[in-house]
Amino acid sequence: MGHLQVIVSIDSREGAERIGRALVEARLVACFQVIGPMSSIYRWKGEIEQAEEWLCLGKTTTERFDELRERLVVLHPYENPEIIATPIVAGHADYLQWISAETAPAVRS
Repeated sequence: MGHLQVIVSIDSREGAERIGRALVEARLVACFQVIGPMSSIYRWKGEIEQAEEWLCLGKTTTERFDELRERLVVLHPYENPEIIATPIVAGHADYLQWISAETAPAVRS
């Protein structure tokens, strides 16, 4: 099983926390860290823009990524949200196992 760190940026702390809680509750991420604010400068629809944003880091497995990405697109307020997954190529074995356990789909009885 592979592990990923998923990067997402968003325009408010409240929005980041709302999304993070929803993703943890759905077991799509084990952890959702919110960092910021930060300043982002980017080109959008032909114009240079600048905005205050919060950077979010989610920890998940490769098996859960597709569902995570789909949920992020629905929950995120941006027309084209930044969703970038980076493989975790090494890490503390107990932490990686925790990610796997916390993102395993819930067993329904």
